[in-house]
Amino acid sequence: MNQLAMPVTKRNLLLALIGASLLGLTACGDAGSPQGSAAEASMPPLQGADIGGEFELVDKNGKSVRWSDFDGKYRTVYFGFTYCPDVCPTDVQRAMRGLKQLAQADPGKAAKIQPIFISVDPERDTPEAVGQFTAAFSDDLVGLTGTPEQVKAVADAFRVYYERGEEQDGGGYLVNHSAITYLFGPKGEPLATLPTDQGPEAVAAELAKWVN
Repeated sequence: MNQLAMPVTKRNLLLALIGASLLGLTACGDAGSPQGSAAEASMPPLQGADIGGEFELVDKNGKSVRWSDFDGKYRTVYFGFTYCPDVCPTDVQRAMRGLKQLAQADPGKAAKIQPIFISVDPERDTPEAVGQFTAAFSDDLVGLTGTPEQVKAVADAFRVYYERGEEQDGGGYLVNHSAITYLFGPKGEPLATLPTDQGPEAVAAELAKWVN
């Protein structure tokens, strides 16, 4: 299975379902009210979506980390794996460059954001491996991993698809997974997805739009 095809399909399906849900909610409002229309336009696209929730994983030092440990911070969250040859490094790099651009333009906003990388390859991604991966992009990027059961639980909560691919020559394998970078608010509420496919500038603009 092509690694790119499955994430794009799952992402589009997820966003379509979320979009339909939000349309259902706004249909109950006063469509003829200019103020109501302005309020709807300023709503985060993922507001009210059932994405995220409490989890327990471990960081690069093997220390237990929970979702609630980040309360008070905006959070960007990306699910991937350290052996990923192209998609994960590209997405993470663009997300971190976008955050860096925001830091240059508005240090106050950038300081409110905690970037997080969560592995979907618990068999190979040890705490040390995840730590080395995240360090290649930023010292501020928190890398998390866990047992297969913990990883499945957090992926389910965050509506993330992943599946181990077929064995390759030499015994290695890829992991098909959703390529989505989420933005969550300081209470852990879902706000938006970051347009990493459009580059760092678009990421910085989206962060600036929703981080207060």
